[in-house]
Amino acid sequence: MTRSTFVLIAGAWHGAWCWQKLVPLLEARGHRVRTPELPATGGDSSDPAGITLDSWAHFVAESCAAEREPVILLGHSRGGVVISRAAELFPERVQRLVYLAAYLLPAGSSVAGSARNDPESLVPPNMVPAASGITCNLRDSVIRDALFGLCDDSDYDFAMTRLRPEPLKPLVTPLRITDARFGRVPRTYIECSQDRTITLAAQRHMHAVLPCDPVLTLAADHSPFFSQPRALAQMLGGL
Repeated sequence: MTRSTFVLIAGAWHGAWCWQKLVPLLEARGHRVRTPELPATGGDSSDPAGITLDSWAHFVAESCAAEREPVILLGHSRGGVVISRAAELFPERVQRLVYLAAYLLPAGSSVAGSARNDPESLVPPNMVPAASGITCNLRDSVIRDALFGLCDDSDYDFAMTRLRPEPLKPLVTPLRITDARFGRVPRTYIECSQDRTITLAAQRHMHAVLPCDPVLTLAADHSPFFSQPRALAQMLGGL
């Protein structure tokens, strides 16, 4: 069995806590797993006013560069644009990019713009910016269906006590990537067919524009790390 180093990047409103079920399953297969906490997310106390897409990407790129071998870099949801930009910065430190129900965007696109083009998504019409204009939340009334539709109540309750406001600036920033750097890193897409945050149609449009090999499919909601951790670990281990 090939042993790999995985670096897992959580999506919007989430933190490293979301990987708690997946990490031991990957480690049991002999892999090394890192779950760096993006600044101003999860348990990190950084000021969200200072967060940009590039600051996150540099943080992730440096986390990858600190490992002794090139890594498998996985981004969930909004984490997709972060790993794309990180691969642009340090392509030699990334063995493979994995997009887990994630925004796989071409150069010049933004998460906010792509989300608005997904009319069946529950998220864009239910995002509530803070008065400061620095962060946003998701209306409580849609969180269950949008993010955790197939998750156990215990996982939903666990997540609800940990979700925190999302910095807005990275969501509206156009992605800067090139074929020469980002484009040389192999890509995998893991679809979640029951996703109501990034719908299956939107996921398939993205990996049609930027082809991935392989494309894998989970019959999962937007949070397969809770609803299908064993199936997800098996897929990742197979890479």
